[in-house]
Amino acid sequence: MGCALLPGCMGGLDVFSDSKVDTVRTSAVPAGAEGLTDEITVRNAVSSADISRTAGNPIPWANSASGSAGVISTIAENRDDAGRTCRDFVTTKHSYQGIANYSGRTCLGSSGEWLLLAFDRQG
Repeated sequence: MGCALLPGCMGGLDVFSDSKVDTVRTSAVPAGAEGLTDEITVRNAVSSADISRTAGNPIPWANSASGSAGVISTIAENRDDAGRTCRDFVTTKHSYQGIANYSGRTCLGSSGEWLLLAFDRQG
C-alpha cells in the first residue's frame, strides 16, 4: 500500500521485462585457508590488545575473508622459559560450522613479530 502512494517507488525496476541475469560470480575461501586466516586474525587481535586498558573486558574479532567472528574473553601476559613475552588467550569462534571455544598462545619472537604457538579447539 505504501508503494502505491509513492510515485517512482520502483523506479528503474522493470518487473515485466524479459531481461535475465546471465552470469553469477561467487567467491569462496580455499579449502584449509579459513582456519589459517582465522588464526592470524585472532593472533593479531591478541598481540595488539592493550591489556592494561581492556581490564579483562571481552575483545571482539571478525575475519571478513572467512566470515568467522568471535570474542576473546581472556588474555594473560607472561614470560616463557626462554624469557619471551607471551600471551595466553581464550576465544570463541562463530563460523559456518557452528560455535566453538579455543585456547591459544602467542609469543613475541626475536624479530619483533608475534608467533602463534597454539590455537586449540576445546571440547
